Amino acid sequence: MEYFGTLGPSCAEEKTLREMIQAGMTGLRINLSHGGLNSRREWIRAAQAAAREEGKALKLLIDLEGPELRIGQLPEILELKEGDEISLPSLGIPVLVLEKLEPGDEILLDDGRLLLSASRSGSDNGMPRCETGKVLRGGLLKSRKSLAVTGKTFQLPTLTKHDLGNLALAEELGVTGVMLPFVRGKEDLVCLREALAAAGCPSVRIYAKIENLAGVAHLDELIQESDEIVIARGDLGNSMPLWKLPAVQKMISAACREKGRDFMVVTQMLDSMHTRAVPTRAEVMDIFQAVLDGASSVMLTGETAGGKYPVEAMTYLVRTGREGEKARAAHGSR
Repeated sequence: MEYFGTLGPSCAEEKTLREMIQAGMTGLRINLSHGGLNSRREWIRAAQAAAREEGKALKLLIDLEGPELRIGQLPEILELKEGDEISLPSLGIPVLVLEKLEPGDEILLDDGRLLLSASRSGSDNGMPRCETGKVLRGGLLKSRKSLAVTGKTFQLPTLTKHDLGNLALAEELGVTGVMLPFVRGKEDLVCLREALAAAGCPSVRIYAKIENLAGVAHLDELIQESDEIVIARGDLGNSMPLWKLPAVQKMISAACREKGRDFMVVTQMLDSMHTRAVPTRAEVMDIFQAVLDGASSVMLTGETAGGKYPVEAMTYLVRTGREGEKARAAHGSR
């Protein structure tokens, strides 16, 4: 089993990273949607130094932008209040999204934490144009957070210019794996593999993140083309009614087991530990069940990157996961 944390301000110091490694962490993810790999050199050096001090080999994953929709750079954190009407262009919502919006479309922001309903605000050649949204579920919104529109897909390139620049640094900085978000089909993975070869690191492991219905529909070919499947439940949960997500997670897990493909489970595994030193019972059950289902990796995201208790969160992840490993072995499963 691999146990991953996510690098961020809460765990960027070498002392904290050493404690996380002592707790059983085997790898770290760097989210490149909020900054380039070059700007994370100091964090990476701290992580590598911590691993050397502990005598451990630490895996380093980079999570690319890929074909993912995000809002733009905001001048400040916005508080969206339920019932407010807000200008969608002011959030930096891309034009290709605005052009396809229809009145009543549900717009999910920040992994669905915030919800807006598109409103008609004019017309363009007789067609309704939606440039405002009513806040149905409010909260604080920061720059570059994820964006999804229920039931709609948008054509985006597999790799951005930003992604290609980050891949060029992968070998130098010791990257061992690349996570590609919103994978739609095998063509996306072929594109990434070719880009890795061009960057001089063809042996870097490819993690295909299943985050939309296209990825679910093409799961068999993604299993064949990837080194590991990632059940990324944040945006995957935005693409369907949330109560359907558990069955989809189970289906993906079973398909990976049948094909002998490693898979990771991620997103909100210990979400309460952003602010609490002890997780909920439901959260530890979630980790245990993911491991029992055959997961080869589990990962924390904001819990370690920005939470108050990164070491404690990693401790609960690893100890719960190890109990799951024991139960899996006792049941004779993978």
